[in-house]
Amino acid sequence: MKRGLVNELTVAELQRKEAELRDEIFRLRFQHHTGQLASPIKLRGSRRELAQVLTRLRALELGIASAAKEA
Repeated sequence: MKRGLVNELTVAELQRKEAELRDEIFRLRFQHHTGQLASPIKLRGSRRELAQVLTRLRALELGIASAAKEA
């Protein structure tokens, strides 16, 4: 997900995306440990995307950035 797209999401959408990414990372880590993960780059990308979402949520919480559409 592009950085600009994260900035356009509402708080509710960011929270939903966070839950989806946490679930995806869990599944990817499980596949990695069982040797079924074809590309470890996917795991890195998912972690990076989660970090972007969490950073945006924290900025909104602190009032550093304004939400595009407050939910």
